[in-house]
Amino acid sequence: MADTALMSIPGLIDPVPTPRDITPRADGRIDLIGLPKPRITELFAAAGLDAKAAKLRAKQVFHWLYHRGVTDFAAMTDIAKDMRPWLSERFVIGRPEVVLSQHSSDGTRKWLLKTADDHEYEMVFIPDESRGTLCVSSQVGCTLNCRFCHTGTMRLVRNLTPGEIVGQVMLARDALGEWPKGAMQGFDEVEDDDGGGYSADGRLLTNIVMMGMGEPLYNFDNVRDALKLVMDGDGLGLSRRRITLSTSGVVPMMARAGTEIGVNLAVSLHATNKAVRDEIVPINRKYGIEELLQACADYPGASNARRITFEYVMLKDKNDSDADARELVRLIKLYNLPAKVNLIPFNPWPGAIYECSSPERIRRFSDIVFDAGISAPVRTPRGRDIDAACGQLKTTAQKMTRAELDRLADEKQAALG
Repeated sequence: MADTALMSIPGLIDPVPTPRDITPRADGRIDLIGLPKPRITELFAAAGLDAKAAKLRAKQVFHWLYHRGVTDFAAMTDIAKDMRPWLSERFVIGRPEVVLSQHSSDGTRKWLLKTADDHEYEMVFIPDESRGTLCVSSQVGCTLNCRFCHTGTMRLVRNLTPGEIVGQVMLARDALGEWPKGAMQGFDEVEDDDGGGYSADGRLLTNIVMMGMGEPLYNFDNVRDALKLVMDGDGLGLSRRRITLSTSGVVPMMARAGTEIGVNLAVSLHATNKAVRDEIVPINRKYGIEELLQACADYPGASNARRITFEYVMLKDKNDSDADARELVRLIKLYNLPAKVNLIPFNPWPGAIYECSSPERIRRFSDIVFDAGISAPVRTPRGRDIDAACGQLKTTAQKMTRAELDRLADEKQAALG
């Protein structure tokens, strides 16, 4: 199995992850998950199909992969029986390996996943009354070192590939039983002028947020390519209105995100002045608040109907004063931003140097922002008991003993028979 060294990182403030190829499989087969239809067509042609057959088979296989969720070519019933073994010999339909699955008392679910080259990352599903949100990771680890975030204490190992990113969504649909059932209705059943609209029977997974481990805009190409598959009407078919990408403020990439991906934007702001944001969100030393807010004002597609979300973690005696609330209002109005503010009670983790603001202080902060005409709901912490809440993601294996991991491996093997 290939080993992946740590990425070359020029600095802590503005790291530039180096690109890497997908880890080749030992059996020589190619994993189709994460590949767009034109690339699948190319692979089929390279494997020996003529151009017309390659295009047809790619269309069929793409539909089965992303719209139907099958993991075995034998299940592709509209493909000739003698063609299915041909596909199985050359290609594979992958999923992330599940190392550990945890359930919170509040219904939140967290999965510890492993890449083919033995690196671990996490994803979280948060059910609510009217929606179900999947928090998707974009990197193994992170390099931004935000001081309130547990993930920021990890090293950045590497970017996740498009297949590893979209694979999280597909794995969640597997776990929730949310692929279509019954006879296939054809390839044009998913029609939506913004690339989505599909809804499975009783669907629980309705929204995706790129807020898991890593900074999505430092893995721009792979995140973009994965989300295009998620939004493809012939594939996973989730509307771009139901997808949010969160950034800590990688200003040069924000306009590209709006133009090339076009999903909702969330910005990890967390402070209203340079001194505090320099401390808790170090990327601010490279791209300051004013530059960040101007990029928000210029974000393609932002409007009152598609507001930018500012995430603001509430840290006791650090960024939670009345003056901070008023300055936040002033900045939003100064840049004429269509915005709402998500106030996030700080979620503690071992070794954290901050404390959460009191409920009374958070309520007072929220009231000041609301009174200025800006929505400022307080986010209810979810999944704290399994370290799945905002800012708590850090691969569970790093917090478990070798004996515990061996025991879990034995239990998993026993369950598989």
